[in-house]
Amino acid sequence: MTIQIKVKFLGIFKGISGRDRFPMELKESVSVGEVVKGLTELLSPDFRRILIDPELGDPRPNALILLNGREIGVLEGLKTKVADGDEVVFIPVSHGG
Repeated sequence: MTIQIKVKFLGIFKGISGRDRFPMELKESVSVGEVVKGLTELLSPDFRRILIDPELGDPRPNALILLNGREIGVLEGLKTKVADGDEVVFIPVSHGG
C-alpha cells in the first residue's frame, strides 16, 4: 500500500527547488528524516547544500520542519513517522552574524 504526502517549501527552499509544493508517493510510512533524504536525492544538489548542515549532516539548524502544523522537535524529531495525507513544511531559518 502506498501513501501520499504533501511537501511544502517556503522562502529560499521554494526558490532553490523551483516549486512551492511537492507531492510524494511513498511505499510505506517512513520517518521525516527519510523524507528529507528522499528530497535531497530527488531535487538539485543546491537544495541539499542549503538544507543540510555540512558539519552535522542535519537539516534542523537550517530549517524548521513542521508535520501537520507541529514542529517536529515537539514530536519525535527526524524519527517522526509520516502517514497518508500528511503535510511536511520546510521553513528556512535565518542565521545572523
